Amino acid sequence: MPVKVLAKSDSELRVRFIGETHTSLQVLRERLNNEKGVDYANYFPGHPDLDEPEFFIRTNKGVNPADLLKKLIGDIKGDFSETKL
Repeated sequence: MPVKVLAKSDSELRVRFIGETHTSLQVLRERLNNEKGVDYANYFPGHPDLDEPEFFIRTNKGVNPADLLKKLIGDIKGDFSETKL
């Protein structure tokens, strides 16, 4: 999943996920908004043929948004790798 960082500060992160769809971004948004350290998380799909979706995260003081994003992506990956059919 290629990611392009558009803006980064101590409490905010704006990234573009290359080639991702609503399905994966919706899961990520839901997980982020359920975290205590997150003030706001959402994604903006843009034009379906022209734009890659942008994801915005704002965290509470003392919570690094990039570290939190990496942790949650790892958690989601682990959840799916444990799936047995």
